[in-house]
Amino acid sequence: MVPKPYTWGKFQLQGVDFYFFLCDFVDMRNQLPDPIQLGKRLADFHRASVSPNGKFGFGISTYHGKFPQYVDWDSNWASFFTKLLADALRLDKENNDPWPELERVSERTLTKVIPRLLGVLQEDGRKIKPCLIHGDLWEGNIGISCDTGEILIFDAGAYYAHNEMEIGMWRCARHKINARMFTKQYLKFYPPSEPKEEWEDRNRIYCVKMNIVHSAHHKGDIVRQTAFKDMCYLVDKYAPEESDVTAGSKS
Repeated sequence: MVPKPYTWGKFQLQGVDFYFFLCDFVDMRNQLPDPIQLGKRLADFHRASVSPNGKFGFGISTYHGKFPQYVDWDSNWASFFTKLLADALRLDKENNDPWPELERVSERTLTKVIPRLLGVLQEDGRKIKPCLIHGDLWEGNIGISCDTGEILIFDAGAYYAHNEMEIGMWRCARHKINARMFTKQYLKFYPPSEPKEEWEDRNRIYCVKMNIVHSAHHKGDIVRQTAFKDMCYLVDKYAPEESDVTAGSKS
């Protein structure tokens, strides 16, 4: 599903470093893909991928937008995602105005919600496969070949992850990919992990990461409030003994 890469490198011009990357040129249309075709091809892509060491992460630093993301290898998905989200929250804090309530609910999410919600994926004999994901799969990074009509994806922020992480982005209201339509088709080809009844909440927390990174890129964007509300919801549901941390709201 990707234009074939050929080479990359570095050169100097008048003492300045420049870098290049060469791949196939593909004439493509920027339009929404067919939900069934995308769902099947993405599920096949996830299933066929094999982590080189059986762990979550990636061998080199990868980027989500202009920011590097935390992708150090980890055999435990809940542990990996905690560090991935914590790093995204750090970037958001550095690039936005102070918000103590967000910091409080974020800490609760990292220390209590994620171990409970994602930890069960690898407990009681359950296993999840580290799947190679695109990592930034919105409609702007998907094209349709003018010659073949096939779907192509590009501009990835790839790493090996729980496959459901890929489609957390489709929950974001700002994207044209309709979460209900496209997610439904994907899940036909790659059913939810167990416990299936918590799939919706996992999708919510994966979307939090996407919205927090977007907020780090765009100071003052409304998605910061959306991420806050989603974390409040999850804290109230999975860590209710201190749910008072969600009482504050942004003024």
